Amino acid sequence: MSQESKIRAVIQTYFECMYESNAEKTHAAFHPSAKITGYMGETFVEMTVNQFAHVVAEQQPSARDQGLPPRLDVLSVQIAGSTAVARVRDDFLGNTYLDTLSFVEVDDAWVIYNKLFHIEGPAKD
Repeated sequence: MSQESKIRAVIQTYFECMYESNAEKTHAAFHPSAKITGYMGETFVEMTVNQFAHVVAEQQPSARDQGLPPRLDVLSVQIAGSTAVARVRDDFLGNTYLDTLSFVEVDDAWVIYNKLFHIEGPAKD
């Protein structure tokens, strides 16, 4: 499997964590020291992985269980040695997000080290 394929698999796990409201998948996708950062309206938000996993798990019923259409668009993946950056567009919490995900390869496994998010607007069903 290519390095890009491995990164895309982590992106899929990342998306599934939100779509399925699955805290376990959140922890599988992110490095334990990762930060999730962006603006919710005018409010600057910084979360740890544990805090983000809690937010993800609280979304009950999950988007999948509600029958909402999944939305994940991988816009780009750039790899530089044991680091990478991906831009993805996804729907979560009723909004469409443009996420910049930075990755590190640790012990032969890629994980998200930072997530910067920007809300583009309401999700379209």
